[in-house]
Formats: sequence, structure tokens, C-alpha cells
Amino acid sequence: MLAKTFVPRQLLVSRCFSSVTSKTLKVGDVLREARVFSSEDVKGYAEVSHDWNPLHFDQESARKAGFEDRLVHGMLVSSMFPRIISAHFPGAVYVSQTLHFRSPVYIGDDILGIVQATTLRQTNNKYIAKFTTKCMKNHSELTVLDGEATAILPNLEMLQPSHTE
Repeated sequence: MLAKTFVPRQLLVSRCFSSVTSKTLKVGDVLREARVFSSEDVKGYAEVSHDWNPLHFDQESARKAGFEDRLVHGMLVSSMFPRIISAHFPGAVYVSQTLHFRSPVYIGDDILGIVQATTLRQTNNKYIAKFTTKCMKNHSELTVLDGEATAILPNLEMLQPSHTE
């Protein structure tokens, strides 16, 4: 059981093509969150997933495999996407995610997770939303992970998440 609670450093909404005053999700809207993954995060993920690959825990094993340092699990990094979506849309159901791992993430890297709404479709009393997803490293243009996600949203009204969640 993890005793540490994750507190996001930054959770933002950017408007690319829609009105700044609206709190209703529109195609083109971008949701962002920054996070630094720690050794404790990696250990906690390994305890839950049972992925004890030495590349995540032993610096020498990681270097022998051609990496600079110990790696953060790629699936742990990708967990930023449902977190970002559900922070704005409590009750969202994550339906699918494609992932392309482009570059390694090391413990201590500053990662910016970005989801951008690409299509919105109403069905019954819910909405099917498709998003492009991307993580970038250390305030650069280096993409470490990208793909697409689909989620069922209970509505299109975005909550402004608190930084103490």
C-alpha cells in the first residue's frame, strides 16, 4: 500500500480553437499536467504491477542495456492520460488507448502530459470523446510517448481540479 499521495505540480486547460470563457469541452481543447516521477513512484508501480524488471531498479542493468539511468515504467508514464481526463470529468470511463513509446523516461525527469480533444460525439446522455495524447520531457519538444485515447464522458462541463487531490 502506498502511503504517499500524488499531488500534481500543474494541471491546466489550454484553449486552441474555442472560447477562453467557456468551461465546456470543445474539439481542440488541450488539458495538461506536469509530473516528476520518483523512485518511490516506480517502486509503488512495481508493487502493484509485479513488474520488477531490473532496468527500473538497477542503474548498472539499465546502463548495460544502453540507457543513461534507471527507467520509469512506460505504463506508469501513460497513466497520466486517464488522470488528466478524470480530473476534469469525474466519472469518465476510459475505453481505449494506443501508445507509442518514443524515448526513455528516467527517474527525476520532468514530464508534461497533454491530451487534446479531437472528436466529440453525443450518445444517449453521455459523450464519446477522442483525444490525442502525448508526453514531453524536461520542457523540450522531445516526445517520449504519444498515442490516442477514447473516453466516455458523463458531460462536457469541465471541472477545474484542485491541486490538493
